[in-house]
Amino acid sequence: MKKVFFLVTVLLCLSKATFAQSEKYVAAMKKNMAAIDTAFKNPANLLALANNFERIATAEKTEWLAYYYAAFCQVNYGFMEQDKDKVDGYADKATALINKADSLMPNNSEVSCIKSMIASCHMMVNPMQRWQEYGAESNGNMEKAMQQDPTNPRPYYLKGQGLKYTPEQFGGGCKTAKPELQTSLDKYNAFKPASELHPNWGKTQVEQLIKECNQ
Repeated sequence: MKKVFFLVTVLLCLSKATFAQSEKYVAAMKKNMAAIDTAFKNPANLLALANNFERIATAEKTEWLAYYYAAFCQVNYGFMEQDKDKVDGYADKATALINKADSLMPNNSEVSCIKSMIASCHMMVNPMQRWQEYGAESNGNMEKAMQQDPTNPRPYYLKGQGLKYTPEQFGGGCKTAKPELQTSLDKYNAFKPASELHPNWGKTQVEQLIKECNQ
């Protein structure tokens, strides 16, 4: 009887410790996620957030979303970096982070979206020279994201955004972008993230792109 009581006590203690750790993880994630939108106004804050998410991921070890957001912040900083000689380094760091997320959550649509963004980031260093390699990689991951989760609005957002900023002579412009952006918006209106920590970004940007195309 004493052994049973001891085992129950140990299990209860472990359960409480796990719950406390989970609460700490969720609180840390929510705090840093809440700071992402304003960080775009001061890009250096994106790098700080990337580091914060990476520390969370290192501490938790099995939480793919922490690596995901670290990569998300990292690649977006890469897009905003003015020194083209530094962009590849930020994109490579984002790749290392998203690969860790991928190892924890394989075949995930959100992960494929980040991989598409990273390829686009590499491409933007020199679009004319890099389009063949990185354009194909970006599109491939975008298509994979659509297949992995047809309800996910973000790959359609990325596709529409890319088309909008592609010159018309190369098949881009608002005429080709709007159908993809509208599809994305329709999916955003029906989309429900799996939890409060799962990705739910992009709708405001899609609405703005559609507005610009309608002007």
